[in-house]
Amino acid sequence: MNNRHNLYLDQQVSDALNALARGAKGNKSRIVNDALRDWLDRRATREIDDLLKPRLDRMSREIAGARRDIDVVLESLALFIRYQLTATAPLPEADAAGRAVGRDRFEAFVAQVGRQMASNTRTLAPKSTDGGRP
Repeated sequence: MNNRHNLYLDQQVSDALNALARGAKGNKSRIVNDALRDWLDRRATREIDDLLKPRLDRMSREIAGARRDIDVVLESLALFIRYQLTATAPLPEADAAGRAVGRDRFEAFVAQVGRQMASNTRTLAPKSTDGGRP
């Protein structure tokens, strides 16, 4: 059911509505009805945005903190690798036993990292306050 309304529009808005109604958009009632419906729908969107904004802000801060932590870990790893490569002399080619030990240690290291990642266990995990995993 359609209800009749008498509205007063500024001359400039009225001229624009007349021009729009002459085009492919259809009649004035449909144009005003669609525009008003869209405007009212956006008002509800603003309310949802206002409700979600604090949560999104918190998530943004947490992501920024995680990025900072990742940067610290990567920089620490890079410095450790540089130090290790600088301070440790390479093994001579003839030292096959030393190379085999190094290969075994590296494989054990990779396997340990894989196990800890699979079980969600972290060596330097922060202490959890909820008693569960971090």
